[in-house]
Amino acid sequence: MKSVSCLVLMALMAAATMAMESFTGSTFVPTDWADGDSFRVRTAEGREFTVRLYGVDCLETGPFTPSDARRLRDQRRYFGISEHGGSFETSIELAERYGKLATKKVAECLEEPFTVHTAFADARGDARYQRFYAFITLADDRDLGAALVSEGLARAFGVIRAHPDGRSGNEYRDSLSDLEIQAAVRRKGVWAHTDWDKLPEERRTLREYENELRATIRPALVEGEFYLDPNTASHEELMRLPGIGETMANRIIEARPHTKAESLLDVPGVGPATLENVRPFIRFE
Repeated sequence: MKSVSCLVLMALMAAATMAMESFTGSTFVPTDWADGDSFRVRTAEGREFTVRLYGVDCLETGPFTPSDARRLRDQRRYFGISEHGGSFETSIELAERYGKLATKKVAECLEEPFTVHTAFADARGDARYQRFYAFITLADDRDLGAALVSEGLARAFGVIRAHPDGRSGNEYRDSLSDLEIQAAVRRKGVWAHTDWDKLPEERRTLREYENELRATIRPALVEGEFYLDPNTASHEELMRLPGIGETMANRIIEARPHTKAESLLDVPGVGPATLENVRPFIRFE
């Protein structure tokens, strides 16, 4: 009987943790580190925290950590601009310029009070500072993430969940993908510089690098010396697990909370072989 009560309590706690809260009348807090998808907000009650937009990924801006540099390289390949101008230096300059344009666009969109929707799910990305995943509804009722993708200032990529307007996570992801196609066809934002002939090769190289990275990291993992909790690990930490790349790390975060190792089998793409590879390196606190 006690075990049943504990399970009920755990379920109620998980539901409470994942419940979405909405903060109307929120305002933008300018900082010198914000970018297009991560920035500081203040609620009408005066509470401040940093948000990371669901489902979208803006180009990185400097100064770059090794992790930021790797992500920027992947973003350049995704948009098909890694050889823009004939060198990686000019490609990086172009990418950073559009990262700054996204940052500026967000500041403009958030000049009027807006609504933050968040379940306060941890979105560190790395261990430097705490962020929470969120949706932003602008004063004119537009979704901020969708606005950035429509302008070609972000890719439809990242952790997702059910939208506060009632759409499921998959429906929201699909809508962002459709907007991305429109932006590409219309050559909006960074898509105006895409080398369409080389894009397939760029994407293939991106996939190959992810596979190479996983193969490189895996031998460095020693059972008993490294482990993490799938419910609290950052995006970068999850990518240290054997067989877990950027996309799979996003899916693990989306499927939280996990109650045991076998719960990972509910994550699309995680099969019995992957589970057995990661099992020695995960713990549930």
